[in-house]
Amino acid sequence: MNTYSAKFNLIEIDKYKKAFESEGAAFGRPQYMLFQAKGDGFTASFYESGKFVIQGKNTKKLLEKYFNISCKDNARSSEALPFPHIGIDESGKGDFFGPLVIAGALLDKNSAKSCLEMGVCDSKKLDDKKILKLAPEIKKLCIHDIVIISPKKYNELYSSFKNLNRLLAWGHATVLENILTKKACDLALSDKFADESVIIRALKDKGKNIKLVQRTKAEEDIAVACASILARAGFVNRISGLSREYELDLPKGASAYVVEQGRKFVEKFGEAELKNIAKLHFKTTGAII
Repeated sequence: MNTYSAKFNLIEIDKYKKAFESEGAAFGRPQYMLFQAKGDGFTASFYESGKFVIQGKNTKKLLEKYFNISCKDNARSSEALPFPHIGIDESGKGDFFGPLVIAGALLDKNSAKSCLEMGVCDSKKLDDKKILKLAPEIKKLCIHDIVIISPKKYNELYSSFKNLNRLLAWGHATVLENILTKKACDLALSDKFADESVIIRALKDKGKNIKLVQRTKAEEDIAVACASILARAGFVNRISGLSREYELDLPKGASAYVVEQGRKFVEKFGEAELKNIAKLHFKTTGAII
């Protein structure tokens, strides 16, 4: 294995730097990095996001010597998908307020490298400020598509599908079709949320022949990570817009505070208006009304 990437503890950054000093590395600080170390048979890049990437013929030796990582256990490396491929992810699925946003990103080797250098990783490991900063840069680097399903439309679709997985499959298939309209691709990856056939059945002409891979923790793949950031940015922007429109804080998630704000909303605007800001099939609706 000549490439490895993972998260690292930002508090221990000095320890990592000393490790590479002992290997006689030359140091630099490219954009988005805390430092980059280059030495005999390796390049180690430590990003501001808390991700590190080690490349070169001595990768295995360094991981085992300084990080206590056995390359035999690196399932990500053995299961890595070839480029180009499409990554798909969604945001808002577990949030009572706001839309459901599904995004896809088509990456080749060059765009994947650029995204790694920017510090792209699973959006759940980044704060919203960083996500909103990265999303425009990702859009510049790769072919992408974003489907934003407003709360009102979401409630209509849910009434039709009667099942969240079928609704998600429809959204994922729509994103895939839209990307394939822009550029052909034979491979796509998404997080596993339903039987693959559910998505395949939802695909139209352009997507019928694509190889669709579903796996848990798909966000570890750089293309899916890009999609997760695009989806999250879309969700954050829309829920912020709804909060401004109704002049009421609409929090993320489905917590007790969400119920509290939901009751305030109903008092101010009435039950009928709730369908325009929230996903009504959530149990939270019963707690509010």
